[in-house]
Amino acid sequence: MEITRLSSAISIRRTGGNSTEEQILAVKDIIRTVRQEGDAALIRFAKKWDRAELTDLRVSRQEVEQAVKRFDPQLLSDLREAADNIRQYHENQKQDGYQVNHANGSYVGQRVTAIDSAGLYVPGGTAAYPSSVLMNVIPAQAAGVSRIVVISPPAADGSLSDGVLVAADILGIDEIYKSGGAQAIAALAYGTESIAPVDKITGPGNIFVALAKSEVNGDVAIDMIAGPSEIAIIADSSAYADEIAADLLSQAEHDPMASSVLLTDDEDLAEAVSLEVEKQLQELPRQSIARAAIDGFGTIYLGDSIDELINAANQLAPEHLEIMTRNAERDAEKIKHAGAIFIGRYSSEPVGDYFAGANHVLPTNSTARFSSALSVYDFLKRTSIIHYSEQAWQENKAKIARLARLEGLEAHARAVESRQWEKESRK
Repeated sequence: MEITRLSSAISIRRTGGNSTEEQILAVKDIIRTVRQEGDAALIRFAKKWDRAELTDLRVSRQEVEQAVKRFDPQLLSDLREAADNIRQYHENQKQDGYQVNHANGSYVGQRVTAIDSAGLYVPGGTAAYPSSVLMNVIPAQAAGVSRIVVISPPAADGSLSDGVLVAADILGIDEIYKSGGAQAIAALAYGTESIAPVDKITGPGNIFVALAKSEVNGDVAIDMIAGPSEIAIIADSSAYADEIAADLLSQAEHDPMASSVLLTDDEDLAEAVSLEVEKQLQELPRQSIARAAIDGFGTIYLGDSIDELINAANQLAPEHLEIMTRNAERDAEKIKHAGAIFIGRYSSEPVGDYFAGANHVLPTNSTARFSSALSVYDFLKRTSIIHYSEQAWQENKAKIARLARLEGLEAHARAVESRQWEKESRK
């Protein structure tokens, strides 16, 4: 990995990740086709891009049961325990409404309700992600969403990953469909003969999925437009080079454009990590992907102090931030911007990805400066409640009318003034 001195300006060195005009037009055309042709378009696209001959888009109960039977019992137990941890974490995010009562009989408040339906996109391709099922479905369930749909691209034989089906089964999800890419997002947004539309779409995907989510945003809600994975690590001389290298590579193996950054004040550690990354790369099954990421977007920054490193991390606002310093908990208190913070030697990033309970759907591309992890809040909406008594109206009608006229909105003023008590005596 390249070692460089930390400067006042630091950013994730990601270039070339923008979509092309050709890709944008292709996604628009796919969405238009799905809206016009429905199931037939999904089946045709599955044959074209997934090489799958489908007769039914919906996963049958028999397919799920067979997947559960084939699944390793220990892995099944592990998934169930992970689901319990994730559910416990997200149950604590539930929100209640409130009401503020006034002496004049008026009250204002807020009612919190869940959205009616949500669709989770689970990627296929080079890896299967049952953890994505858990992380997206559980907060929706905790929020009280009544209809949750899972959709994922099929393999060439028309099947979905056993892990994805088992994870959905653990959570009691039985509405599962076989479709991928932009066409799956279009189906969730606008519906087909088989798939009723949803109110919100969540889940990661490739550039075509991201573009499709952006295109349908507004007709339905989306979680975020996530970019390639990111990790930044703040470490001092107390940290171990082999552990840091392993953590950097844990994100590099996701995507050729994943970013892995080490921030350290120890030159010996920087050099040791650089050598260790190269050594560990040789042994990775996904070596070509990880190497492309490390070569393109991996950097070791040398700073003069931990505070300088913390300031740089806040500027980066990375998706994942590990802190491996002598005073990790104290240093973590100074972090303002990160999708998730992993404190101490034993809090490796995959602990959060799979098991600790916090959500692993996190903001990327420095958007942690203003956005948050996927949570129960993403599946809730808040409705304002206003009740004015006659007394409250009498006390405030002139003030409201004056404010309306200040803005030149005469009809607003008259609407308030039109409530005359004399009307009651005429009834």
